[in-house]
Amino acid sequence: MSQIVKEEKLVYTAQEVAKILHSSPNYVYELIRKGKLKAFKLKSIRILKSALEDFLKQNEGYDLSDIDNVKRLSEYEDGER
Repeated sequence: MSQIVKEEKLVYTAQEVAKILHSSPNYVYELIRKGKLKAFKLKSIRILKSALEDFLKQNEGYDLSDIDNVKRLSEYEDGER
């Protein structure tokens, strides 16, 4: 029986992060520019898996639709989103 070893990625491109977040690469670049998501440049912008996980944990329960006006989801009334 052969064993399939799947390599887990440690570093993502902005395009890959956009797919993970179901957003656009431009939104990911904006998150980086505004200091919300840590990244580094190695020929192109790269995001560590751990940085993405930290971003998701830190922003759980928040509406990031407008990065300049982040709100807690609890600020919304029932039915408004």
